[in-house]
Amino acid sequence: MSLELAGDLVALFRAVIDVESVSGNEGPLADLVEQALSAQPHLDVVRDGDTVIARTHLGRAERVVVAGHLDTVPVAANLPSRLVDDRVYGRGSADMKGGVAVALACAATLTAPNRDITWIFYDHEEVEAERNSLTRIATEHPEWLSGDFAVLMEPTGAVVEGGCQGTLRCVVATHGTAAHSARSWLGHNAIHDAAPVLARLADYTAREVDVDGLAYHEGLNAVAISGGIAGNVIPDECRVTVNFRFAPDRDEAAAKAHCREVFDGYEVEFVDFAPGARPGLDRPIAAEFVAAVGGQPRAKYGWTDVARFSALGVPAVNFGPADPGKAHADDEFCPVADLFTCRDALLRWLS
Repeated sequence: MSLELAGDLVALFRAVIDVESVSGNEGPLADLVEQALSAQPHLDVVRDGDTVIARTHLGRAERVVVAGHLDTVPVAANLPSRLVDDRVYGRGSADMKGGVAVALACAATLTAPNRDITWIFYDHEEVEAERNSLTRIATEHPEWLSGDFAVLMEPTGAVVEGGCQGTLRCVVATHGTAAHSARSWLGHNAIHDAAPVLARLADYTAREVDVDGLAYHEGLNAVAISGGIAGNVIPDECRVTVNFRFAPDRDEAAAKAHCREVFDGYEVEFVDFAPGARPGLDRPIAAEFVAAVGGQPRAKYGWTDVARFSALGVPAVNFGPADPGKAHADDEFCPVADLFTCRDALLRWLS
């Protein structure tokens, strides 16, 4: 099997989908991507694990990075792909093999782009951040990620989504005294003490804020609760796990300080953090991209790898085919029209 980059875009898309690449099993798809890109004489191709990077070296004044991940969440009886009423269904069709197919097609077509381009197809995006290959590459080969602007081909419905929210998780703990439930007055129920914590979350008013012209809506929510030892024991501890999705005008210190303020008086333990990314749409190169794509940019709700590029000083946006609301769904799909909208936009911008 091989990937025909210069052929029919829908056929290429379905071929990419049909190579199962659940996180940890990206190797077979990475092999095909490496083979296809290595056949393009205008590209210099390197591979690191199951990440394939192809670059032009034309001496242009600016360099653009276009990136997409090869992995998907686990299959749910949704392979092989199906074409139904101008929609392609299958695992990864929304998140984000449409973006991968578009990038592959453009990489083959753009033999003499107006900017140098780095095409990145990487592994382990759908799992823990420390396993994401961009984490390793940013440490070992940061020059591979360098550029003046980056486009992450994440699903956006073919609309530019600037920056991304930051995210953190914290655990708010309450403590009591264990006792036999038949003599509950001898103990103190830590689960009951969690009620005021949940009340603060229920009464919380999320902030909406403009960041570089885009409106971000924050969210603070309980996502898990645990406590109790046995069915006849008054629990001596209860732990409420909270997820805070915050606008990119907050840094780590500000985001954590806000959580401490909301849960003042309680023990708060931070267990996970990823920074947001400002849109960077004020840069001339970003403005040119938006003009080529068309439409009205909007804020990205959720965290994506644009934050990694932002941390490296590379402004980045999300732009790719498919509705992000269908990502990871058993019936995920991508409209065929989105593929051509995104491909044509990249070609307009970079030709």
